[in-house]
Amino acid sequence: VQLQACGGGLVQAGGSLRLSCAAYGRTFRTYATGWFRQAPGKEHEFVAAISWGGRTTYYADSVKGRFTISRDMAKNAVYLQMNSLKPEDTAVYYCAADTSRPFTIATTDSADFGSWGQGTQFTVSS
Repeated sequence: VQLQACGGGLVQAGGSLRLSCAAYGRTFRTYATGWFRQAPGKEHEFVAAISWGGRTTYYADSVKGRFTISRDMAKNAVYLQMNSLKPEDTAVYYCAADTSRPFTIATTDSADFGSWGQGTQFTVSS
């Protein structure tokens, strides 16, 4: 499955933004999907994940209550709605699918995600 993330840009602190991850491949709907990010000079980190059916979600503590992950089965897409953005949210964001384990709930470990999008950058200005 191929993934393409988009929606990055520049936003002021306190603002909102929605990232989209479009998938190409009929089996995408059977995979748990997640968002990860990498800020300059920092390690890759988990942001959010959603189960294949969309009923279970997981969030990093740093984004809990501000970010919402969702998926649209009909559009073969996963979204990350980000509210109350902070400068420390600035990063390149990647979507990924757990393609080795269909029909799983979700995982927060990047090693479990076999397919990755190219990443989309956004910056939160203070």
